[in-house]
Amino acid sequence: MIDVIRKEILYDISQAIDILEVKEEKDLNELEKLSEHAIDDVALHKDTDLITITVLIYSIYKIVHNLSEEDYKNIVAELKFTKKHLEENQLGRYNQSIKNLYNLIRKSDAKIKQHLQDVMQAARIKKSSSLLQKGLSIGQAAGLMGLSNWDLQPYAGKTTYFEQHHESIPAKRRVINAMKIFGV
Repeated sequence: MIDVIRKEILYDISQAIDILEVKEEKDLNELEKLSEHAIDDVALHKDTDLITITVLIYSIYKIVHNLSEEDYKNIVAELKFTKKHLEENQLGRYNQSIKNLYNLIRKSDAKIKQHLQDVMQAARIKKSSSLLQKGLSIGQAAGLMGLSNWDLQPYAGKTTYFEQHHESIPAKRRVINAMKIFGV
């Protein structure tokens, strides 16, 4: 794992632990902000480990209010193990901790268990749309999040970002530049 990616993941995990360690009302807002921060890292580095952490944080954000006290404590404890293993560069144990976190999320609640795939899919689609806003193509955003173009296109079509985008160079000037480039 590249050191820059490792530092970004450690930052995200540390922040999640800080947010969740003491249960407070503001936790939801802080998890949402952390999730949005993580997408900037994904857009910058385009790394699958960052995507995994981003989807994990977003999933915790979506289910944290439904967690039992025991599951909540288990998730915080496993996040601490995850951080420790990554700090010690024990990637095998780190990957096992990530798998354990996803299993804890899956088993946390019968209702969540039924809809976990929807939560994961929604997380990927939400994050993919953020990637679109950061300038990636639909194909790049879908590929990074493990989706097909077809999965992302209906959502991308509903966003208003593309309507808000305005070109700073008039169309006439762009056509003239294109004609110069092609020698027409």
